[in-house]
Amino acid sequence: MTKYIFVTGGVVSSIGKGITTASLGRLLRNRGYTVAPVKLDPYINVDAGTMNPYQHGEVFVTEDGAETDLDLGHYERFMDVSCSFGSSVTTGKVYQSVIAAERRGDYLGGTVQVIPHVTNEIKRRIVTLAKEQEADVVIAEIGGTVGDIESLPFLEAIRQMQIDAGKENTLFVHVTLVPTVGPWAEVKTKPTQHSVYKLREIGIAPDVLICRSDVDLPEDVREKISLFCGVRPEAVIESRSVPTIYEVPVAYERLGLGELVCQKLGLEPTRNDFASWEALVDTLKNPEHECTIAVVGKYTSNGDAYKSISEALVHAGIPHKAKVNVKWIESDTLETGKDIRSVLGAVDGLVVAPGFGLRGIEGKIEAVRYARESGLPFLGICLGLQIAVIEFARNVCGLTGANSEEMEDSPAYPVIHLLPEQRGVTEKGASMRLGSYPCNLVNGTLGAKLYESTKITERHRHRYEVNNDFREKLQEHGLVISGVSPDYRLVEMIEMPGHPYFVGTQAHPEFKSRPNRPHPLFAGLVGAALKRIEAKASVA
Repeated sequence: MTKYIFVTGGVVSSIGKGITTASLGRLLRNRGYTVAPVKLDPYINVDAGTMNPYQHGEVFVTEDGAETDLDLGHYERFMDVSCSFGSSVTTGKVYQSVIAAERRGDYLGGTVQVIPHVTNEIKRRIVTLAKEQEADVVIAEIGGTVGDIESLPFLEAIRQMQIDAGKENTLFVHVTLVPTVGPWAEVKTKPTQHSVYKLREIGIAPDVLICRSDVDLPEDVREKISLFCGVRPEAVIESRSVPTIYEVPVAYERLGLGELVCQKLGLEPTRNDFASWEALVDTLKNPEHECTIAVVGKYTSNGDAYKSISEALVHAGIPHKAKVNVKWIESDTLETGKDIRSVLGAVDGLVVAPGFGLRGIEGKIEAVRYARESGLPFLGICLGLQIAVIEFARNVCGLTGANSEEMEDSPAYPVIHLLPEQRGVTEKGASMRLGSYPCNLVNGTLGAKLYESTKITERHRHRYEVNNDFREKLQEHGLVISGVSPDYRLVEMIEMPGHPYFVGTQAHPEFKSRPNRPHPLFAGLVGAALKRIEAKASVA
C-alpha cells in the first residue's frame, strides 16, 4: 500500500519546508522507492501562472505544462523525478472542481460544505497522484504556516488521510523554528511548542520534528522539545544551514532521518546508494575552479524569481569542478548611459533571463550587444533569445526600429511577433505555449554538439516567437538558426558562428537541469567561461 508523508511548517514562513520535502524524497529515492511529491498550496489562484514574480518567485513549468510553485523545482532537482499537473494542488483548483461538480448535480441536491466535499476533493487528488505515478511513497508539502486560516481545509484533509490510509501508512513531519535570543544566544523552544499545540488542536500529532536553528541544539533542549511536544527524542532532528542546499539530504542521512522514516512506515529498503550524491556535494564544497556569470533580468531583486536558473548554473559547475558565482543585474540599470563595460567587463559569462513587458528591454539589448561584440559567452533564455534576435536585426542586419510586438505596437520591423494561435486568446491563465515540445537541431551546429543529438525536447512558456518573415534576412547576415520545431514553423534555437559561445533558446532549459545531470546549455556556458578565464591568464 502507498505510504503518505505530510510536511507542515510552523512559527514562520519560508522556513525550508520545500527543501525538507525534497531532501526526504532524496533519502527514499536512494533506498530504491518510487516517490511522488505534491504541493498543497492554500492560495485561491488556480495556479501560479498569473502571480507576480516579485511576490511569489518563479513559475516552474512541468513537462505536461502545469504552471506551479517553485518548490516543484526543488522536488524535481533533488529527487530526479518529473512532476505533473497532479503534483500541484491549490485551493483554486479544489474549489473549481467542487463548484463544477455542484453545477452538474453530482451532490444530488446536498448542501456543499468544506467537510466533507472540499476535504474529499483534496484527498481524491492526493490518492489519484499516487495511483497515476504508481508511487511507493507520496510526500505532500502543505504551503503556508500552521495557524493560517486558508490552510485549515488542507490540514483537515491530511488528518482524515491518517484514518483513510491507516496510521501505519502515514507520517507527519513538522518543520519548525528554534530561535535564539539575548546576548548569550539562549535557545528558545516555546515557539516550537506553540506550533505543535496548534497542530494538535486540529487533530494532528507530528511524528518527526525538523528543528531549524542557527546553533547546535544541546541534548537537554532536544529532550525538552521531545517532552513538551510528544515526539520521541530521536525524532527531534536538528536542521542547521549548510554551504549548499544539496548537502541537506546528507545531513539528514547522518542524523538518521532516512532510517527513522523507513522504520515508522514499515519500509524495507532495497538499497541505500548515497555515494554519488555525496560525491557531487563534495565537488560543490571543494571546487578546483571558479567563474562569475552575470544574469540580466527584470526581477533580480527577488532571488527566487530565477531560482531554476541559479540552480542550473550551480549544476553546470559540477562537471567542470567549478564554483559558479552569480552576479544579478537588473536590466533597467543598464539603460542609464553608463559604460556597459564597467558592469559586464569583469564577468566571465552572461545569461539574459526570461521576463514579460517593456521595462528593462533596452538594457537587455545592450547586454546582448556587448556579449556579441566582445566574445563574452552568452546564453539567452526565452525572452533572451528574442532579445538576441532584436539586437542582431538592429545592429547587424541594419533594420533600425526592429522590435517585438510585445514591446511596441506596429514596430517598423516586427522580428518577434505573437504566435498566430495566440491571437484569439483573451484569458491570461494557463493560455501560453506551455510544457514540453520537440525540437530538431541542425546537424553540425553547436546545439547538436552540446546535446549530442539532433532530436530533443524542452519545456516552454511563451506567447511570442521569431517572425518567419525575417528568418531569411537574419540568416543572410550570419545568424544560425540551429533548432526548429518539427514542422519547421517555429525558431527554437539560434547561435552565432565564430563566437566562443553564443546560444539562444526559446525554451526554458533551466527546468530540466539536475545536480546529477547538469543541462548541456548551462554546462557549455560555464565551460566557455572557464576557457575565457584560461585564455586571459595565458595572455597575462
